[in-house]
Amino acid sequence: MARINRISITLCALLFTTLPFTPMAHASKQARTTPTHSHTIKAVDKKKSATTSQKTTKTSKKTATKTTSKTSTKTASSSKNRTATPAKSTKSANRRGKNAAAQTAAVTWTEKCTPRKGHKPRCVKVKTTAPTTLADAHKVKVQKATKTAMSTLMNQIGKPYRWGGTSPRTGFDCSGLVYYAYKDLVKFRIPRTANEMYHLRDAAPIERGELKNGDLVFFRTQGRGTADHVGVYVGNGKFIQSPRSGQEIQITSLSEDYWQRHYVGARRVMTPKTIR
Repeated sequence: MARINRISITLCALLFTTLPFTPMAHASKQARTTPTHSHTIKAVDKKKSATTSQKTTKTSKKTATKTTSKTSTKTASSSKNRTATPAKSTKSANRRGKNAAAQTAAVTWTEKCTPRKGHKPRCVKVKTTAPTTLADAHKVKVQKATKTAMSTLMNQIGKPYRWGGTSPRTGFDCSGLVYYAYKDLVKFRIPRTANEMYHLRDAAPIERGELKNGDLVFFRTQGRGTADHVGVYVGNGKFIQSPRSGQEIQITSLSEDYWQRHYVGARRVMTPKTIR
């Protein structure tokens, strides 16, 4: 019995001594394990944050490149549009000029732009003053020269025929009258005989049905050369001439029998290329 009591006492003592320390041991194990877990959590968090930061930087770079490319394309397109608008304005200005009056000069303002890389295009307004069209300007010039020639010829009516004459003081022969009226209006040299005038390279041949004021009409009256007499057409089927010795400078009808039989052709000396 005594032996049994001793064993029970020792067992009880052992129980009392071990029971208070088990939670501490368990706690120590937890304490030992928890820090490692927290460290791993922190490492994972750091990795996650690093990856998320990398993703955000990549996305920010992508968005930045997209926005810069968009803005660059927008600026390029805007610069193109700005440079294109002056061409349209010049076209519209030219159209307006063409529709203007024939004898007046059109004043137009055109905007010339030079593109600059990375900056707005530099635009400058330019004033241009020019005739409406080249054809109209030539037409006006020819009309003015023809009017001057007609006025000079009409002022000689009634003056006597003189062989070899080229002056209002002494009188004119047929070719001398033409020479006096045109010598200061055309760029080329006017010859002194009717035959030379007929073969003049700078004078274009004209059909009888297309005659205009100022055209030269030629006749072969004495059988000398291709043409030996010349006059100037003044409209309405008539021409001005210095006929022959003993007669005065006069206006004659082309429809008369004599002149119809001896008519050989016509030449035009007043053209945009020939007048001064």
